[in-house]
Amino acid sequence: MHSTTINQQLSNKKSISKAQLPAVAFAGMLTVLLSSFAMSAHAAYPEKPIRMTVSFPPGGPVDMAARIISNRLTDVMKQSVFVENKTGAGGNVGAQIVAKYPNDGYNFLITSSSYAVNPSLYGEKAGYNPAKDFSPVIIIATQPNVVSVNEKVPVKTLEELKAYAVKEKLSFSSPGSGTTPHLTCENLFHVIWKNDITHIPYRGAGPASVAVVGGETPIGCTAVAGVFQFHKQGKVRILGVSSTERVAELPEVPTMQELGYPQIQDYTWVAVLAPAGTSPEQVNTMNRAIAKIVNEPETKEKLSQAGLIPVGGTVAQTTTYLNNELKHWSKVVIETKAKPE
Repeated sequence: MHSTTINQQLSNKKSISKAQLPAVAFAGMLTVLLSSFAMSAHAAYPEKPIRMTVSFPPGGPVDMAARIISNRLTDVMKQSVFVENKTGAGGNVGAQIVAKYPNDGYNFLITSSSYAVNPSLYGEKAGYNPAKDFSPVIIIATQPNVVSVNEKVPVKTLEELKAYAVKEKLSFSSPGSGTTPHLTCENLFHVIWKNDITHIPYRGAGPASVAVVGGETPIGCTAVAGVFQFHKQGKVRILGVSSTERVAELPEVPTMQELGYPQIQDYTWVAVLAPAGTSPEQVNTMNRAIAKIVNEPETKEKLSQAGLIPVGGTVAQTTTYLNNELKHWSKVVIETKAKPE
């Protein structure tokens, strides 16, 4: 009896399955069609203009790199790419704004290594959490930080500046509190030299560079791109670079290691990030597009002329690098006892 009942149930199931075959077939076709449509829609990305938000003002290395890449990205992505500058608080303002933008693949942040510094420097006041608010895309370029002086300052070497700072009340410009050039000089002047050279923060590398060129501050602490051309023109003198090797375009300028400061090995980089939740497909598409551009000879030449060293790399490599930078700059903030101003 029990066996008969089971067989009847199986028979009923078979008959029901046959009855449902047309509906099942239709559902299957619909699924295939929808999947094809979704793949087609994804393949069409991007379908509208892309916004690149730069967290520093025009004229500095972050903005220069952003515009070099964005101009070419329009051709590669076959879609308009526009750049907007949202500045303030050492890059915090731009990061805060982009963190709240839609994570639809059409909004990206282009920022500097202050992105890795500010969470340690400002704490919760930074207004963003790198681990929760952003997805790394790619590192466009990197560059060492430099110490430069106005052409009228009577020193030609870093050691002469050290001696001069003992006799004179001096100040130095930086792209803002918490930027890596600020911390490089904080470490050199205050921790190593134990000198009270006054820090004057500006809203980005452009204004900070103009400050030392114009004599508002006798010393400038910026990334190399900020004062590269001014050095070539003789308006400022770069006394030292924070890289482990001399900059190819500045062979006459010694490294901090050569000058007796091996503990100073700092870089300012330019990175692209997306709001958290942006699809991995869109992040990878943007990564591949920018990596292609960064590796083009013409782009390399333009970045090099600005004092920038092209980087590129995968999303995974970028993520690892940024995580290491967060740890490095947290340590530097603690060692220098740096405070936001």
